[in-house]
Amino acid sequence: QVQLVESGGGLVQAGGSLRLSCAASGSIFSIRAMGWYCQAPGKQRELVASITSGGRINYVDSVKGRFAISRDNAKNTVWLQMNSLKPEDTAVYYCYGHVNFNDYWGQGTLVTVSS
Repeated sequence: QVQLVESGGGLVQAGGSLRLSCAASGSIFSIRAMGWYCQAPGKQRELVASITSGGRINYVDSVKGRFAISRDNAKNTVWLQMNSLKPEDTAVYYCYGHVNFNDYWGQGTLVTVSS
């Protein structure tokens, strides 16, 4: 059974930084894309950033220049460095992985940015 476990959420003031981590574990033979989605109260889950196994990166426009995604293929781990956080970044952040040709999600970690 594959699991994605996230860590690193919390409460931070506007302008601050947080680093989210997500590690995939279990019987894994292939991880293609990994990424982060967020879901704010009353809104749909949306992509924040993604990275392929080859290192191709995609960001939603609202986080470009502030967030950075990275991954370590050997450790099956992806990170999201979030800088210059804004109150509108407040959401539950979910790790995503296309593992063994299936889609998996983490349990979510809450990021709260106070003004």
